[in-house]
Amino acid sequence: MLIEELYKVTATENTSEGILAKVHLNKDHAIFKGHFPGNPVMPGVCMIQIIKELTEAATGKNLFLAVSSNIKFMAIINPEKNPDLQLSIDIAQENGEVKVKNTTSFEDTVALKLNATFKIVDKT
Repeated sequence: MLIEELYKVTATENTSEGILAKVHLNKDHAIFKGHFPGNPVMPGVCMIQIIKELTEAATGKNLFLAVSSNIKFMAIINPEKNPDLQLSIDIAQENGEVKVKNTTSFEDTVALKLNATFKIVDKT
């Protein structure tokens, strides 16, 4: 985990397309003190990192973000109001790449949609 204690995975489920994961955000993490004081917002780059880490866990591969063809932030994720997120991650591996389609939501609200391609990185 790149950013220690930012979130905790509370459940994962394999699907025919990839995984479904539930994560709980740590509203007291230091990152929220600066983003933004008095009105915490989950940084988009941190959401992309969570998606990468969940995909790495599902595939057993180290990944590097190569292309993000479509990222849509559709709702603000406030860790004090909505700390529990659901991530649906469709994963397709081909030619040394991992293609990901993600939808992140809380309750009935879609917060993020992402299409990305990750390169598989040699672990050595």
